[in-house]
Amino acid sequence: MGQHHVRVYEALPEAELIGVTDADADRAEEIAAEYDTDAYDLETLLGQVEAVSIAVPTRYHVEIASTCLKAGVDVLIEKPIASTAAEAKDLIQLADTHDRLLQIGHIERFNPAVQTIEEFIDSLQIIAVNAERMGPPPDRRIDDSAVLDLMIHDIDIVLSLIDETPETISGAGVQNNRHATATMAFEDEIIANLTASRVTQQKVRKLEVIAEECLVRVDYMSKDVEIHRQSRPEYITDDEDIRYRHESIVERPIVDSTEPLANELSSFVESVQERSQPVVDGEDGLRALQIAKHIDRFRVDGADDTAVTGQPAPEVYLD
Repeated sequence: MGQHHVRVYEALPEAELIGVTDADADRAEEIAAEYDTDAYDLETLLGQVEAVSIAVPTRYHVEIASTCLKAGVDVLIEKPIASTAAEAKDLIQLADTHDRLLQIGHIERFNPAVQTIEEFIDSLQIIAVNAERMGPPPDRRIDDSAVLDLMIHDIDIVLSLIDETPETISGAGVQNNRHATATMAFEDEIIANLTASRVTQQKVRKLEVIAEECLVRVDYMSKDVEIHRQSRPEYITDDEDIRYRHESIVERPIVDSTEPLANELSSFVESVQERSQPVVDGEDGLRALQIAKHIDRFRVDGADDTAVTGQPAPEVYLD
């Protein structure tokens, strides 16, 4: 992911790409050469920049982000914010202590399709939200489960759309949570059903909002939005045969084709320049992490919990 951050920063007119650093010095040199920049050790790099993106395995987030924040550098850190809620809180406090910005890389907030539905979502009486984020096994090692690596995106989107605290959470997972499902129930009689998988043989990234006024469907990959309204089922007679017909009005809003990562990094740079709160700040990252960790416990194949009945949302989140 780090190389894509470098690619986008190099193209942003409002940012100047100073350099890169990596635990693998050869890899850093390779990326630096590709994008006409320089490779540094971390200490040297931090002495020259105002802001950084951190794209490393989750277990290193706290160590590296802490070093950057203490050096007086603003930080965008890829999701999840940290390995534990305690570590996430430490990062949030450290950013506050050093008066630095901390943005979390929940990139789907910057997907043009999501930004399109955000323009009218507040006017809807939402009943349910369904999300699917599935695909075949990856060709690289990923330490996090499908919940912490994939579903956490949709947890963040649901929390941003509904803007409420879930009252109960239930779930189930198999194959060490390579495939997992979860349901969040909210106070205003809204439910969210989420599925994340690394074992399906088709890549799917979809969101569905069921409201009293309409049905909204989002395809994250194609950036398509469909709004289904005025559904009319009816029976018709044709040559003495009775047939069923179902029609509805489908609206397809025009959606910007901008790359979500470009939107995300441009927003981060704007926050750095204007000293404004990031769109996805540390508290957002903490909330998504806490719920994802809670869901990650529901494993049918021998982890902490095997129950799939609703349980209260994590108390730390409720605080």
